[in-house]
Amino acid sequence: MFIPTIPTTHNETLAALLDKAINNKTKPLGSLGVLESLAKQIGLIQNTREVAITQPAILVFAADHGVVAEGISAYPQDVTWQMVENFLARGAAINVFATQNNCELHVIDAGVNHDFGPRDVLIDRKLAYGTQNFAQEPAMSRATCEAALAAGMALAADLKGNVVGFGEMGIGNTTAAAALMHKLTGIPVAQCVGAGTGLSAEGILHKQRVIEAAVAKHAVAVEPLDVLATFGGLEIAMMAGAMLKAAELRKVLLIDGFIVTSALLVAARVQPAILDYCVFAHCSNENGHQQMLAALGAKPLLNLGLRLGEGTGCALALPLLHASVNFLNQMATFESAQVSEKSE
Repeated sequence: MFIPTIPTTHNETLAALLDKAINNKTKPLGSLGVLESLAKQIGLIQNTREVAITQPAILVFAADHGVVAEGISAYPQDVTWQMVENFLARGAAINVFATQNNCELHVIDAGVNHDFGPRDVLIDRKLAYGTQNFAQEPAMSRATCEAALAAGMALAADLKGNVVGFGEMGIGNTTAAAALMHKLTGIPVAQCVGAGTGLSAEGILHKQRVIEAAVAKHAVAVEPLDVLATFGGLEIAMMAGAMLKAAELRKVLLIDGFIVTSALLVAARVQPAILDYCVFAHCSNENGHQQMLAALGAKPLLNLGLRLGEGTGCALALPLLHASVNFLNQMATFESAQVSEKSE
């Protein structure tokens, strides 16, 4: 299938201009910490010194997972569609945080095991009523996986803004994400699995054993898109496609927690330069996320003990993007303020 070619944002001339602009603000060198590196990254992504945040949006992809039949979740599968209804009713945490930060929110049915009927505020891209149980067979065919990737690319292409956050909802998707993490990083399964929706220690061990058995059963899956088709979810595949297209369009990608990062992990194995476009919102409290971030060389902006998903970390990190852009555009320089330069 067609995969967008993503160029690196490396540009020595522009990087020097951005460094000069940042360092010449009325402050000691480096005193705005991460906001300085973030402003520079945004400038390199947008390929300009005149940075801006316009019409930020968060895409929340929802789908179900056949592997729930193995008893790997503390919640029943029906919670997926019930939470989608909550998103549509504007009652979830992501609704609150997106509204608070003037961020558009788009909810996508990538493969929920429920018929919602025609809904004005739900984007229907359902490819199936969930995946198959990957403990028994591949989660989806390669063709279905590629259709999900293409659907995600089309969604990203239609967005008007230059910042895209990613969120998800799908009972069982921490199991899929842990399997993807193990297959694509080689980190032992025991270090990839976590509590998900609130499993006990015994439940976590059971989830680990389910994944280990499935990995042994599907050992032939090695290439990234084959791994995605075998162990992933429709929402994860659709997210990966949206990420690839958004990066090709030089948008800033806001990456949420464990499941969203697993989608990025797949995309990065296909197009490594996508990481140049990623701002990692936070480090999830879900076991394994810290190691997944380390495998990607990522430094998260926040560490709030979150493990809700939905794109909540993206919404909470968005004010930091605004702050980084605003200081670069609006803060006085030493020349304009007639202040003597100083260092600390």
